[in-house]
Amino acid sequence: MQVNEQIINAVKHPLEPLTADEINIAVKTLKTEKKLSEQVRFSTVVLNEPAKDIVLSFAAGDPIEREAFIIVLDNETEKTYEAVVSVTKEAVISWTYVPGVQPAVMLDEFEECEQVVKNYPEFQEALLKRGITDVNLVMVDPWSAGYYGIKEDEGKRLARAICWVRKFSNDNGYAYPLTGIVVYVDLNRMEVHRFEDHGVRPIPPTDANYTPETSDSIQVREDLKPLEIIQPEGPSFEVDGHNIKWQKWNIRFGFTPREGLVLHTVGYEDKGKIRPILYRAALSEMVVPYGEGTFSHNTQNAFDCGEYGLGQLANPLTLGCDCLGEIRYFDAVMTDSRGNVRTIPNAVCLHEEDYGVAWKHTDWRTDQVEVRRSRRLVLSFFCTVGNYDYGFYWSFYQDGTIENEVKLTGMLNTGTYDESGKSKYGTEIAPQLNATYHQHFFNYRLDTMLDGIKNSVVEVSTLPESEGAHNPNNNAFYIDVKTLKTEQEAQRTIDLASQRTWKIINPNSLNAVGTPVGYKIQVGENCLPFASDESSVMKRAGFLKNHLYVTQYDKDEMYAAGNYPNQHKGGDGLPKYAAANRNIENEDIVVWYTMGHHHITRPEDWPVMPTAYINFQLKPVGFFDRNPALDLPRPKAKTSACHSNNGGSSCH
Repeated sequence: MQVNEQIINAVKHPLEPLTADEINIAVKTLKTEKKLSEQVRFSTVVLNEPAKDIVLSFAAGDPIEREAFIIVLDNETEKTYEAVVSVTKEAVISWTYVPGVQPAVMLDEFEECEQVVKNYPEFQEALLKRGITDVNLVMVDPWSAGYYGIKEDEGKRLARAICWVRKFSNDNGYAYPLTGIVVYVDLNRMEVHRFEDHGVRPIPPTDANYTPETSDSIQVREDLKPLEIIQPEGPSFEVDGHNIKWQKWNIRFGFTPREGLVLHTVGYEDKGKIRPILYRAALSEMVVPYGEGTFSHNTQNAFDCGEYGLGQLANPLTLGCDCLGEIRYFDAVMTDSRGNVRTIPNAVCLHEEDYGVAWKHTDWRTDQVEVRRSRRLVLSFFCTVGNYDYGFYWSFYQDGTIENEVKLTGMLNTGTYDESGKSKYGTEIAPQLNATYHQHFFNYRLDTMLDGIKNSVVEVSTLPESEGAHNPNNNAFYIDVKTLKTEQEAQRTIDLASQRTWKIINPNSLNAVGTPVGYKIQVGENCLPFASDESSVMKRAGFLKNHLYVTQYDKDEMYAAGNYPNQHKGGDGLPKYAAANRNIENEDIVVWYTMGHHHITRPEDWPVMPTAYINFQLKPVGFFDRNPALDLPRPKAKTSACHSNNGGSSCH
């Protein structure tokens, strides 16, 4: 077949995301070769990432073979297929039927599902019982139905729709839940599968509008003076395609409809060369278990990556609102469910931020003051998943630290009370309005590559020294370091009592003091799930039992809850991968870290939630021979000296 020379010449690196032209070629090729009908939906069209050895041995100018990985759902036959298509040769390489799975819910399906519910006669009758005559003011949020062993649901592609109503077109409808109504929709047939009306409940009386245009109670503050962030000489980073160079960092990134931002081949320049740290890093799965026992919320357990796709729900970002300073934006290119190219403009934001003091010391004997300011490079995107909004931020610091931070905001999931007028599973955030307790778990897949692909993980615990003459004042403590050797051994939880942490090392690369180079996971906020092992969510997201897993690298093991968590019975993903109990010492390994936000709802979270922050860091521990930020330039003083030999002032 004729090779597409234009495609080959346009792409400079094998990990560059698929372009719109490449997506069009891949979709057209698959439709033509497999004679796909109009009933076929395209769930995923992404770059089929080349093997590691191909990527790591690539040199500029080498020929690049481009492939697309595609998941399609045939609504007519209700079957799911995976395909690999050569874009450069315009040929289907593989076509595989995947039995018993449901791809993620597609954006088009959300919109079509809402219309199916609104058109259903019994639904319209239920609205009339509640005094609602305008169906256009009703909000329908389709949730994946999950898996609960209901016989009539077996094999069906289902959404569980719950509803709210607005008073006017741009009203905040989440103030007025229609808790008694539940509609199950067959997404293959786009028809109502089951309709439930659990009875009319009073609609809460208080509005929840949060803009000055819709709420008379909001008086915008007028005492806030401008705060300008300017870089008159432009930013310090350089961008070539999806490769970024900044302050000794060399970072490649991509974007997928499922994961959103993906980091590739991250390295830091040290001693005249780029030292690799990460081969690939991305959010693997996000699970939000709700903690209520009533019919209205007891099936709500969102797998936001695997069931919906955070990337496909990304927001177009706006300068001055989502990001400040000298911004470089990147579009995200994917498809709608019919295979048409869909571009989200400004989906990814790249910018620099001042981050206070990097290091400082005042020599009180000589009055010598030295201070350096910290700057970080931030790569981010925001997405909206129904009621909630999430921001995902990767930050790179001049001292070699990598940070991932998630920002949680948006709307709480709301409901009304039963005849008791109260609930033990939530907070009354406004009169007669309940917000259920819940948790947010984020699992990150970190394919590490510290100075090479052969790495290990050690567990570091701090222990108090025993009493005795060797510890006369009983104040001593020390660290215990243990190498995790197998996948079963490397299933671990945080322990505050021992300040337990985990360090990724390369036993084959030693630093100046003769110890293996390393990066540790600096944990932040975290929690454990409260759902029991017998619950549906824990069968499907068993990885939540541990904060850390380490597995031997396998290119097919990408997601903590498995490839197809939507309506899956459970037993897939990380616990299944780790059951192989492979060796992980001095191997090509993947580190999986889960962080959790425990949300006991509060009135201050309403009507829109102030941002909550949760993060972890990858922090160098012996990776460098000394502070790698010693060479930062002295800051230029605005009004007084930032360094002094005579007791002068310093810049903060």
